[in-house]
Amino acid sequence: MAFHLFPYSKETLKYELFLSWVCSNQVSVDKPLYRGTFHCFQSIIRQESMFGLYKGIGSPMMGLTFINAIVFGVQGNTMRMLSEDTPMNQFLAGAAAGAIQCVICCPMELAKTRMQMQGTGEKKSSSRKVYKNSLDCLARIYQRQGLRGVNRGMVTTLIRETPGFGVYFLAYDLLTRSLGCEPEDPYMIPKLLFAGGMSGIASWLSTYPVDVIKSRLQADGVGGNYQYSSIMDCTRKSIQREGWRVFTRGLTSTLLRAFPVNATTFATVTLFLLYVRPDDGPKDCEAAPGPHHAPLQQQVQPSSL
Repeated sequence: MAFHLFPYSKETLKYELFLSWVCSNQVSVDKPLYRGTFHCFQSIIRQESMFGLYKGIGSPMMGLTFINAIVFGVQGNTMRMLSEDTPMNQFLAGAAAGAIQCVICCPMELAKTRMQMQGTGEKKSSSRKVYKNSLDCLARIYQRQGLRGVNRGMVTTLIRETPGFGVYFLAYDLLTRSLGCEPEDPYMIPKLLFAGGMSGIASWLSTYPVDVIKSRLQADGVGGNYQYSSIMDCTRKSIQREGWRVFTRGLTSTLLRAFPVNATTFATVTLFLLYVRPDDGPKDCEAAPGPHHAPLQQQVQPSSL
């Protein structure tokens, strides 16, 4: 699941760096390129230089602003429609936001995946590059396959993003309610960091198998060779070749990235909102009783899945 709060921070750069490792591990079926996270990191730098760690970074940069606007608007409006701040409503509002933002998320991740896969293991100077950049990647796909090609993996993206966002908001709501995060609490920041980090881990654990299939479907067809005809075909062939462990490929790297990125995001946003809205906002991480006081959880967006 790939979500951010601010246009492009250092945490976002680290996030995309990790995604490059995860994508390569998820889609390499017959002959895995990397034995693990460290070996992947080492191999990419040796074969493609440091720039290889940031392949496909242009696509997230283009889509983040629109994704943020959609998620904030949909999640906030859904909570207002539901009127009551409960854990279930937090899940439903997050799920609604996750589903609608797939319109941008799916093509963005398709371009990111294709950009990350091209030239894998080759020197940066290699001329065997199909796409110049993310826009060129989407334009070429559209010319060959139309809107259907640009939206390849949309169903799996929906299946991943909808419950992923829901679990993310639900987990953060439950953790902040149980821990308590009052401004006077000397341990408020560690609590926020823990709640945000664990929410990110919970979200990824709930949807990671779908993310593996989504990545394989979006990477399928590179070079004109298609292996999978559908989601079920991809799932069946993946299990036949690699067993059930296929659904954990790249999980270690994802979880290592998920905790610090989400912890930093939630803590930063919560503290910022408490600072800029000391009178209008809630006094802790739980819901405020009045209709004009939106809970802080509603102001925060998951960091990706």
